[in-house]
Amino acid sequence: MSLKVTFPGGVAVNAEYRGQIIRTDQPREHGGGATAPTPFDLFLASLGTCAGFYALRFCQERSLPTEGLGLELSTELNPETRKIDTIHLALQLPAGFPDRYRAAIQRVIDQCAVKRHIVEAPRFELTVQEPACVSHS
Repeated sequence: MSLKVTFPGGVAVNAEYRGQIIRTDQPREHGGGATAPTPFDLFLASLGTCAGFYALRFCQERSLPTEGLGLELSTELNPETRKIDTIHLALQLPAGFPDRYRAAIQRVIDQCAVKRHIVEAPRFELTVQEPACVSHS
């Protein structure tokens, strides 16, 4: 997997991945134009949408109704570290959801790939490359 990060102007930063451009920007108070989510907003959105996908597929694979299915993500910030201490995921089940599947859907959502990569964090490696030579022929 590889993605390319580009800088379209101001403090906006884009990611080009699988033929898509994922735009980010910063709020105005941080010098941005507030034209797109911040990278951290996308991080939280990826967690919520991943968990939601697992819930949706669980229902679809069992032909369970999905109307009314929803998920809300909220966070608790540590005022000292200014980092998130707790991420809450609240799953709204559809009306008539069978009780026998409640524990199972929770276990499935717990397997969200984004969450697993946070809990079992990968190693990060950074390399700094020299500028590419520009030919003036």
